This record gives sequence, structure tokens and C-alpha cells, in this order.
Amino acid sequence: MSALKLPNGPQTHPWVQTYQWLTNPLEYLEDCAKRYGDIFTLHLGENVPPQVFISNPQAIQQIFTTDPKQLDSGEPAGIRSPLLGRQSLLALEGKPHQRQRKLLTPPLHGERMLAYGELIRDITEQVINRWQVGETFAVLPSMQAISFQVILKAVFGLEDGPRYEKLNELLIVILNPKIPILRTILLLFPSIRQDLGAWSPWGKFLRLRQQIDQLIYAQIQERKAQPDPSRTDILSLMMAARDEAGEPMTDLELRDELMTLLVAGHETTATSLSWALYWIHHVPQVREKLLQELDKLGEQPDPNAIFRLPYLNAVCSETLRLYPVAISALNRVVKSPLQIGEYNFEPGTLLNPSIYLTHHREDLYPESKQFKPERFLERQFSPYEYLPFGGGNRRCIGMAFALFEMKLVLATVLSHWEMELADSKPVKPVRKGLLFSPVGGVQMVVKGRRQQNQPILQTSSSSV
Repeated sequence: MSALKLPNGPQTHPWVQTYQWLTNPLEYLEDCAKRYGDIFTLHLGENVPPQVFISNPQAIQQIFTTDPKQLDSGEPAGIRSPLLGRQSLLALEGKPHQRQRKLLTPPLHGERMLAYGELIRDITEQVINRWQVGETFAVLPSMQAISFQVILKAVFGLEDGPRYEKLNELLIVILNPKIPILRTILLLFPSIRQDLGAWSPWGKFLRLRQQIDQLIYAQIQERKAQPDPSRTDILSLMMAARDEAGEPMTDLELRDELMTLLVAGHETTATSLSWALYWIHHVPQVREKLLQELDKLGEQPDPNAIFRLPYLNAVCSETLRLYPVAISALNRVVKSPLQIGEYNFEPGTLLNPSIYLTHHREDLYPESKQFKPERFLERQFSPYEYLPFGGGNRRCIGMAFALFEMKLVLATVLSHWEMELADSKPVKPVRKGLLFSPVGGVQMVVKGRRQQNQPILQTSSSSV
């Protein structure tokens, strides 16, 4: 095969492909996979090389295991975020990327991660105790409130107060634009980013970012002025970390990594929790099995015991399989001629491992549109068949923390409340910027408090 020939793909104009990608991405990807197979080419965005979408597990394995000197992500692969910054782990490549990854990984794993268990449970209880019996409400905002507080307290180490309130207020505005598709267009088309004053979309974004930066830098300076070795928040651990040369992270690096953890860990976790609550209540036998498993742990179980529950893990895994929040892993840019499968790729080509399409391969996941947690009890999937957090040297470093938080929040919600879906209609995903959320935020009705070991299908009439 010619080295210059890319895999087949739609022959429509790049503007048409971009429009379909923006407005109807999941159906568009599925249609392309049906027509062109599990490796195809799309032309998306402005002044961007063609992107090769890949949902073949063997090809994904090659991508994830190829030396980063030959194939890597970061800014050269088009990973640029005006919010996260150029020192974000996502934008870095090569040795700077390896350095930052080493510095950031320890606080998000092992015993340090488990130390946040009580904080996560307390925050969850505070938020869900505001729910009222008989109330119909969207679950997503509550899950956003939980994940937001977890990040501001566990990651930033912020306590309730003026800075906490202001940062909370600004971040909600910048992370939840009123017109999400407009933010996506601004990210895809840098040429239309024009600061036309505070009223213009880009001007408003820049001013919000500036205010957020002032608060973050103030927090960093305060920590430096008042060092406290007993602190266990992730910012403190990041500030104490040293690389192989004994150097700490700079203020700019700290700022960009804090924003990365915030953006990558807030909306993603909240959305996954909302999907999980939808599926748990949409498929009654799933809720029944889950409550039976949780009840065996008794009241106020150890967070580590919750983390290890097999069926809860399967429910979370199936949630992340069916509608992964990010439908693609990070782009990789080919740096030197590379063969993957039957294709030869030239330097500059962008390879895009498709999480969504891989998770919907019928040969791996029969009846892939059905919610079946048992899949994950019946077999072990390889990191190239199941990849909700990406893979290779770019796998999300917050994966363990995100799963820990997800399991603790679900266990706390289900143990406290009897709930049901407000509507029997299926909930579909909708694009929200670069992520995908459930339409309507999952409308639910609170039926009553749940007493442990009560008959699972019985609803309690006790008031809040």
C-alpha cells in the first residue's frame, strides 16, 4: 500500500464533516464505522491534518505501546487548551511530560487517595440531604456540586470561605457555558477567538480565566508563606514534590496542573455518576443486586471495602463503557514513518483511538447498547478493548481517584434514598462542549429515606 494513502473515509467537504461531528457525533462515527470499517479518516476543524479514527484493538495496542519518540500526544498533536495552559500534563510531550507525570501520580493513588474517603462521603451526604421527598429534580447538578467540592477541598485544599465561594462561582460559569456548542467551535477554530470586549464570547472567557488565575495564584502564594507539613490536600503534595534534579514545580506548572485536575475531574465524574444513577434505576435488577451487595457491608462501611465491591465495580465499568464521557483518547501525532496494521503513516498524521466505537464493537460487547454489568464479571477486557481513561503513556492519572469517588458517591446515595426515574423514556447523550452528558441531567423523584436491609423494592414514607 502506498505510504501516502490514508484509510478511506467520507469524501464530503471538511466543513460538512466538521458540522456532522459537532452536531451528531456518535451517530456520525457509527455510520462511518459501518461504511469504512474500524480504521477510517475524517477531516475536522481548521488547519488540522486529517485524523485517522481507530477502533481496532490490535491497532490501539500498537498505538499505546509505540515509543513516544515515534508517536506521542501533547501540543504537537493538537492538544491545546486556552483554559488548561501549555504546562498542562495534556499539552506536554517527551521528558517534560514524563517529569510532570512522575510528580503528579503519587498523590492520586494508594493510601493517599484512600485518605479522602471520609471527605467524599461527608460532601455527598451534605449535598443529598438537601433533597426533598416527592421532589422531581435533575441529578446532574447535585453530582456536579459533589465533584466540585471534592476537587476544591481534596485537590486545592480550600476551606469554606470567600476564596472558596468566589472560585466556585467563577469555575461554574467557565465550565458550564450557556451555549456549549459555541465553546466547542471556539476550541476547534482558533481564528475566530477575538476579544471584542467583555460581552463577546472570547472576551468573557478571557476575563473569567484571569479572575480564576488570580485566586489560584493567591492560594499558591499563601501556601508558600504559611507552609504546613501536616496538610494532605493534593496541592500541598504537589508543592512538596521534587523531580530527579531536586527541583519543585513552578507556580505556572502548579496552576496549569491544578486546572487540568479540576477540568478533567469535575464534569467527567459528575456526568458518569448521573449516567450510573440513570442505568441503576432504569434496570431494576441492577439496583436490586447492588443494594444487596452494599447491605452486606453494614452501616458506615470502610471506604476501602466499598472500593473493592465486585458488582459495584462492574456497574461503574459498564456505565463508562456504554457512554464514555470522552468519546476518544488523546490524539497521537506520527513523528517518524509508522506502520499500523496494513497502513503506513507519514509524520504529521493524527491517530485517534476511538473509545466510543471500541466500546460498541459487537464482537467484544454483544448487544452493546444494552446495560449489562455482568459483562465485567464474566470476562476480563484488555486495556485495548476497554479504555474509558485512554491508555499508554497518556492514560488518565486520575483514574483510580475518579473510580474511588464514583463508587463512594453511588454507595452513599443508594444507601440513603429510595428514588425512581421521573420518566420512562430512554435518556440519550448530548454534546456538552467536548464531553457528552445525559439530556435533561437525568430527572428523578425522591421516594423516601432508605432503611438498611429493608425490602429492596419497598419505598419508605419517612420524611427528610
